[in-house]
Amino acid sequence: MVDSRLSGDGDQIRRRRQCSTCKERFTTYETAELNMPQVVKQDGSRVPFDEDKLRAGMERALEKRPVSAERVDAAISHITRKLTTKGEREIPSLQIGDLVMDELKRLDQVAYVRFASVYRKFEDVNAFREEIERLERQPTPEQRRQQLKLPISDKEKNEQRHRSPPDGPRAAAGGEGALHHPSESPGRLCAGQG
Repeated sequence: MVDSRLSGDGDQIRRRRQCSTCKERFTTYETAELNMPQVVKQDGSRVPFDEDKLRAGMERALEKRPVSAERVDAAISHITRKLTTKGEREIPSLQIGDLVMDELKRLDQVAYVRFASVYRKFEDVNAFREEIERLERQPTPEQRRQQLKLPISDKEKNEQRHRSPPDGPRAAAGGEGALHHPSESPGRLCAGQG
């Protein structure tokens, strides 16, 4: 390996490698293969985590709202990252709902109220009113985006750069054995190795 560094959002490792036989260089991208926890539903049953279901619920709440697909993707990534970093094998569906509500509150207040009305099972108009009054006391998503972010220290930058995924990196195509010489098709070895 010649060089290694984080790329993208820090969830991928880019490595420059060199064939030990012919000395040609090539790049690999490695991502962690993380296991998502099982979701424990309110009736006690357990189901696998389903990112598509998470996305559908958020998109339903955000329907016809001025929120870009990129921001929705970022929110979903944030939720899944929180779930994997908890390191738990099971997570109650209510905790996932709370994470979704936190993200929707940051994205769009109308979408947040839509989701909350179903998730919290508002029984009457007063419950809606109370939730809206709580929202009015907080900055809007637009106001939050306008706020200046505190500068990150050099120490924090360095820690972010060198942080490794919890399960360790694996090549996206199936581990170290999946690395191939760039001029060869998958499954064939470099001319000097075979």
